[in-house]
Parts: sequence; C-alpha cells; structure tokens
Amino acid sequence: MPQQILLIDDDTLLRRSLTYTLERAGFRVTGADDAETGLACAAQNPPDLVLLDIGLPGMDGLAALREFLARGAAPVIFLTARRRQFDEVLGLELGADDYIVKPFDPEVLVARVRISLRRAARAAPPPREPAVLTVGDLVVDPATRMVSLAGEPIEMQPRTFDLLYALASRPGQVIPIDRLLTQIWGAEYRGQPQVIYVHVHWLREKLEQDPDHPRRVITVHSAGYKLVPVELPC
Repeated sequence: MPQQILLIDDDTLLRRSLTYTLERAGFRVTGADDAETGLACAAQNPPDLVLLDIGLPGMDGLAALREFLARGAAPVIFLTARRRQFDEVLGLELGADDYIVKPFDPEVLVARVRISLRRAARAAPPPREPAVLTVGDLVVDPATRMVSLAGEPIEMQPRTFDLLYALASRPGQVIPIDRLLTQIWGAEYRGQPQVIYVHVHWLREKLEQDPDHPRRVITVHSAGYKLVPVELPC
C-alpha cells in the first residue's frame, strides 16, 4: 500500500502542487489547511509522515508539532516561509525530523521525504496490524481492506471503503460532511458535499436491504452521517 503523507498548509495552490508531485512519486496524500484539522485527520487515518507549515492560522506549526509528538505520531518535516534561524533550531529541538524553507524544488522535497521515511522505518518497532472493526453484523478489516456483511464478502471501491472505515471507526457518532471530506479526500474538497453524497449512495447500495430507507448509514440532517449497528437475528 502506498505510504500516506499528511500535508498541512493554508496555501491552497501549494497544497495542490505538492499533492500532485507527491502522488506522482507514489505516495497517498491527505491535505489540511489548519493544524486542528490536520490533527483530526491524523487521529482518523495515521500518516507515515507529516509535512507541516509553521505559519498556520489558529494553532501554529510549533504547537501542532508538540501535539503530534505527544501522540507518538509519524516524522514531521516543517515547510515554512520563515527564515529565522531561531524557528529552525526550535523546530528541530522540539523533535521535527527536517526543515525546508519555501520556495523549494519539489523534487528535492520528495527526496527529503524518502530520506525521513527510511530513517523512521529503521528506528520504528514492527508495526501493529490495525484493528478489525465490527459494527453489528458488519466487519471492516483495514489491513486487508475487506468488508463482510453477515459473513458474506462485499467488494468496494477504495474511496467508498475509506468512507465506511471512517464511519465504522466511530459507530453511532455523527461525523460532519466537511470532516469526512477533509479526512478522505483532502481540504480542497471542503464545500463539495456532492462527493460524499455519491459515495454514501454507493455505500448504501452495498450495505442496505432497501437503500432508499437505510438502517445502517444514517443521514443526520444539517449535521452529517453516522453508521449504526443493525440488530442480529436471534
């Protein structure tokens, strides 16, 4: 499976450009435009590496770095327009893996990303398999990306699986549409709910006996969606 990069930067054009470059290099990329959203994304879908701007709105990159490290997160590379030596030294002393000043050559960035990932792989303990999620008679296995319903396997497209996994990770809890968009598709998809509508439709076709009257994938109007267990027959 491609390694996952979390890119946190409030510059929309830069996020798009770097996402294109990194995906061409074989990585999967999730984008966020502020630290709070990035931390939520990492909690939902732990990345292999974080690219983090220092000068973010709200929580800045230095504070976000402390949060990532407190959670035992992946290596962090700072991306910043600041040129103050103090920021560079402080960031590295706090635990950042690397520090790149804008503007930079995207190919150099890719090379630095690969170096950080190799360094992290040598230092890391053997990875634990992600937990299999069970919601009623629905089983979601993130390691194999397999889904079964009442013991029967169900095939799903990658993004539809990602949506199901996000919902199954918090069964019974309402997840806002914008949060789902950011976690699965990236911050650039905020404000485009039709993306979610289409995949929820496909998900219901796979899971519901009557997709027009869903019992599992529930719409909570003006709030988002939740996945609820269906009672198993006695």
